[in-house]
Amino acid sequence: MTSETDIAIDVRNAVKRYGDFTALHKISLSIRDNEFFTLLGPSGCGKTTLLRMIAGFEDVTEGEIFLFGQEIERLPPHKRPVNTVFQNYALFPHMTVLDNVGFGLEMLGKSKPEARRRAGEVLEMVRLEQFAARKPAQLSGGQQQRVALARALAPQPKVLLLDEPLSALDLKLRKAMQVELKHLQRETGITFIFVTHDQEEALTMSDRIAVMSAGELQQLGEAREIYERPRNVFVADFIGDTNLLEVTVDKVADGRAQCHLGGGHKLTCDEVEGIGVGSAVHLSLRPERLYLSADPVEEESLKGRVRETIFIGTDIATIVDLADGPQFTIRSSNSTRGNARVFDPGSDVYVNMELGAARLLVD
Repeated sequence: MTSETDIAIDVRNAVKRYGDFTALHKISLSIRDNEFFTLLGPSGCGKTTLLRMIAGFEDVTEGEIFLFGQEIERLPPHKRPVNTVFQNYALFPHMTVLDNVGFGLEMLGKSKPEARRRAGEVLEMVRLEQFAARKPAQLSGGQQQRVALARALAPQPKVLLLDEPLSALDLKLRKAMQVELKHLQRETGITFIFVTHDQEEALTMSDRIAVMSAGELQQLGEAREIYERPRNVFVADFIGDTNLLEVTVDKVADGRAQCHLGGGHKLTCDEVEGIGVGSAVHLSLRPERLYLSADPVEEESLKGRVRETIFIGTDIATIVDLADGPQFTIRSSNSTRGNARVFDPGSDVYVNMELGAARLLVD
C-alpha cells in the first residue's frame, strides 16, 4: 500500500479553463516517488497542459496540486523543485556543453567551480564527458537531447518533467533514447513525468500510464494492465492495434459472457461489471492473441476467408473476412520457431483465439 510520503505529485480535482473552453475536467491522480509516469493521449487531450500546471507555467483554475505533501499551485515556477525538458532543447548556441549544463546551477547561486564540477558529473552520467568543450551545433540531435537532460538533472530536482522530448529524433535514435531515459530514471531515483502521444513509447518506458482524451482521464494503470484490460473503447483503440467489434451479450453465467457478432458467430469472454444480457457493446481482440488454422480447433473457431497477407518485417498480418460477419486482423511472429502458418489470399481458414483474449468494453 502506498503511503502519503511515497507520493511525489498529488493532483486533486484539477480544472483548467481558457475563457469558455475547459482544457482539463477535474483530473485527480497520484504519482509515486521514484516512478516513471507517462501522460499519454492524442494532440489536444490536455496532457501538456497538466504538465505545465505541475511546472507552474499554467495557473490552476480549480483544484489542488501537491508536491511531496506541499501545496504548490500558488508557488512560482522557480520556487518549485521541478525541472522541465522541452521538445526544443533550448541550448545556448554560444556556450560549450559544460557551460550549458552549469549555467542553471550558477543561476541558483552555486560557485563557478562547484557548478562545473556538478556539470561534469552529470555529463559523465549521460556519457557526454568527452564533448564538454564542444558547442551544441557540433553535436547530433541525440547528443543535444542528452545535454538538455543533463542540464535538467544537474540541480537534482525532486521531479523531472519531459514534454515529448524525443519527438524530433529519428526512429532508431528515439528507441535508443527510450532505453537511456529509463536507465537514467532508475540511476537517479528522480520521479520522471513524461508526456507523449506515442503508445509504443509509453508502453516501453513507463511504470504507470495515465491515458487522456478531451481533457479527461480515461484510465490509469501499469502498461500491461492498460494494454490487456482496457477500460473503454477509446483506450482499447488508442493503445496498440485491436479488432474492435460490435457485439450483443446473449448470456452471462459463472463469470463468463457469451456474445454474438453477426453471421451466426459467437464468442465467449470474461464478464465485465455493468454489462448484462441484451447489452450492445464493443469487444476488443488483440491481433497477436489470434491464430489461424485450416480446420476448426475449438467450438468457437470462426470461419472466414483470407483477403490479404501483409509482410511487415518482424510480423505477418493476415486480414480475414468472416462469413457474413466482420473483418479480423491476425498478427503472427515472422519466425520459423513459431507455429504460425501463412495462408494465401482466397484461402478458407478458421480464426481462433487464445484463452482470455476477448475483452468486453464499457463504451
